[in-house]
Amino acid sequence: MIDRDRVIGSMLAGAVGDALGAPVEFLPIGDIRRSFGAAGIVDFAATPGRITDETQLTLFTMEGLIRAHVAGRLDNDPDPVVRAVQHAYQRWLHTQGVPWEQAGGVFAGDRRPDGWLVGQQELHRRRAPGTAVLTALTAFAEGAGSPSPEDPHNDAKGCGAVMRMAPVALWAETPRAVFTTAARLGALTHGHPSGYLPAGALAVIVRELLLGAGLRPAVGTARAELARWPGHLETELALTTAIHLAAQGKPSPERITGTLGGGWLGPQALAIAVCAALAAEDLAEGLRLAVNHDGDSDATGAICGHILGAIHGTAGIPKEWLRELELREVIEQLTADLLAELGADPPSTSDWFARYPGR
Repeated sequence: MIDRDRVIGSMLAGAVGDALGAPVEFLPIGDIRRSFGAAGIVDFAATPGRITDETQLTLFTMEGLIRAHVAGRLDNDPDPVVRAVQHAYQRWLHTQGVPWEQAGGVFAGDRRPDGWLVGQQELHRRRAPGTAVLTALTAFAEGAGSPSPEDPHNDAKGCGAVMRMAPVALWAETPRAVFTTAARLGALTHGHPSGYLPAGALAVIVRELLLGAGLRPAVGTARAELARWPGHLETELALTTAIHLAAQGKPSPERITGTLGGGWLGPQALAIAVCAALAAEDLAEGLRLAVNHDGDSDATGAICGHILGAIHGTAGIPKEWLRELELREVIEQLTADLLAELGADPPSTSDWFARYPGR
């Protein structure tokens, strides 16, 4: 049985890792140390707790899953998840300053963007969104259709898919179904196997952790699913290297970058997060390991947070970080709503269907 507190902890810790790493994204470790001291960044910086597009897109992934489940209940739609999450991402695109007629595009019609989440004005802030995501969602709005692993629309393999995929851990009852769903949702923006396969792996890791597995067995389950997919070798090698590096003790930032890369690519970002989670004694140490390196620190922090939050729950997150975390209430509410919708007795009130329309 999935532990509710660990689910909430995973979503909150992902946002905390995102916020911790955001001020040092793009900075080499030498610059990080000059700015924050010999240990690097160890606490929220000048803009305390401010999230980026990593957490924004994770929230819209959650909303898409809720609305997909509602659609399945109301319309007996056998496979609503890709459509619903695609449309959720188009609503996110609108929050980035794109007029709805352009962001909603082929499915917008005469409707305004609906549902509760898009109305949260704090989300209508542009926080350095990735080019691959923006380009793919713009193409969909212009009529390109939804990409898939079988019909990719680009060759992107950055970390923009894996960083948002932890909520899919809750979507299905088997590792195979979770992996497949996350990979298909990752392919909406990242068409290379090294873009969407790390997304599948992360979702399975988080699922197994939420069910009580240890981290190494959880990674093992994800690797078994990963091996079934064409183009998996880059992600498999990255995970193998991460496990070996973590077994040698806490890696320095130089060893992380030199061995695993900067986290810009999907396999690298997942590997850095897994390595940090394996090497750390607690959640705070893991997030600090995950963000202090030359590279995409907010993405690796967010992914590591999703993993460690699923292990330690909310109690593992330092209280001072939670107090300062931007959109904490929105994250907690949306996570609670996802658990309610996917639970044994999902809400069926008119207010609920207005909050999460099934179309």
